[in-house]
Amino acid sequence: MKPSLQLRVGQSLSMTPQLQQAIRLLQLSSLELQAEIQEVMETNPLLEVEEDFEFNDNAATDKTEEQQIAAETPDASQLENTNIPEELPTDSQWEDTFEQPTGPAAPSNQISTPGIARDNEDSSSDSLQEHLLWQLRLTPFSDTERAIAAIIIDSIEDDGYLKTTLEDIQQSLDLGLDEGDPDNIELDEIEAVLHRIQHFDPVGVAARDLRECLLIQLKQYQSNDLENIELVTTLIEHHLDTLAKRDYAQIKRTLKISEEQLTDLVRTIQLLNPRPGSQIQVENTEYIVPDVYTQKVHGRWQLSLNPDNAPRLHVAEHYAQMIKRADNSADNVYLKNNLQEARWFLKSLQSRNETLLKVSTAIVERQREFLDHGDEAMRPLVLHDIAEEVEMHESTISRVTTRKYIHTPRGIFELKYFFSSHVGTDSGGECSATAIRAIIKKLVAAENPRKPLSDSKIADIIGDQGINVARRTIAKYRETLVIPPSNERKRLV
Repeated sequence: MKPSLQLRVGQSLSMTPQLQQAIRLLQLSSLELQAEIQEVMETNPLLEVEEDFEFNDNAATDKTEEQQIAAETPDASQLENTNIPEELPTDSQWEDTFEQPTGPAAPSNQISTPGIARDNEDSSSDSLQEHLLWQLRLTPFSDTERAIAAIIIDSIEDDGYLKTTLEDIQQSLDLGLDEGDPDNIELDEIEAVLHRIQHFDPVGVAARDLRECLLIQLKQYQSNDLENIELVTTLIEHHLDTLAKRDYAQIKRTLKISEEQLTDLVRTIQLLNPRPGSQIQVENTEYIVPDVYTQKVHGRWQLSLNPDNAPRLHVAEHYAQMIKRADNSADNVYLKNNLQEARWFLKSLQSRNETLLKVSTAIVERQREFLDHGDEAMRPLVLHDIAEEVEMHESTISRVTTRKYIHTPRGIFELKYFFSSHVGTDSGGECSATAIRAIIKKLVAAENPRKPLSDSKIADIIGDQGINVARRTIAKYRETLVIPPSNERKRLV
């Protein structure tokens, strides 16, 4: 065929720069939006912040105590890092066997380290390594021992354990010591320094495994009951794995002790700390600033945007008047272009705020029962439901609800938290997955710790309430809530 030119009439969709900007602003979090506004204002002289609005880079740190409550968003992605509340008879594999002290040093009637307390000095902001190095400077060591100790301390993990082998530490000692080549440092010398560090505060730091960590702390445990201490030592040295499996019957048979004695042994172990490094840990608390507030007024839920997050900008009148009087110079073209971009940006901001408030209102209207009665009253909801109600695309709803938070009397939640799948009920209705998880959590909290509920039993109990849910589904929701299986939840007391 010969090449030729043809004219065709057709229609196609295109993303204008204005539409791209509106979509991008819609998916930004509040802090990202503030950063975006700052960047635009630095490049566009025709945008100004209203005089009564104080722009704050660190808005998250300037909120009231009520606004600084961390978000309660128990969806699957965040629950992986969430601990079960203290009232539940379960936690992680060790947390219901060992109770973690809350202070940087153990009480004097339990485990003590004489001469380690830092008087008149605030160590709350010190990292674990800094705290240990401070003690190293106060401890009499030779130059060689001090060099070894510094390498060991640098190798300690945040939880207080030493995962690096002594052989690796020996190879790292390329320090040019006066005593000769670093290879001449024997493993016995490194081991001796390690034992001294293990008695620094917190006691048990630099242990190489859980067994060693507990035994180090037990040696400094102050008790007049020597028989009890000997039994606890035997239990930790030889039966720690059995204790982890909650096989209490096997322990009683092996040690030839009663259940009351075993209970006393476990209580002694609970006074020890399986993660000594957590006592001295620098954590940067991240606060969530809500985008929307809701409160009940005269029986109706009313919503409003957070005034500190909603930017209040306007076009600088001084420059706008200059454009009217200017000619077609390069300066005038520059001002015209910036004026148009400023108007587009303000329109995109207004559209973002209106969309956020509209979608939030629709969600709150659907989840009024949750706001009144809690998780068990959560209704099934998917993006399509809200998209139909507000006449928007599902992708728009997804952008609006991602990393946007709402402040309610029940806490601060990500908007995505209100969406969940559902299961059928005997009456032909539907029950949300969030409500089922709340029921599971409630049942586990009230169960007998000696005879925890199995997944099948939980499924039967929920089935008696008219909710059809399989055992596999219960297991999936239980894992989402970070609740161990029944055999790991069994406890003596």
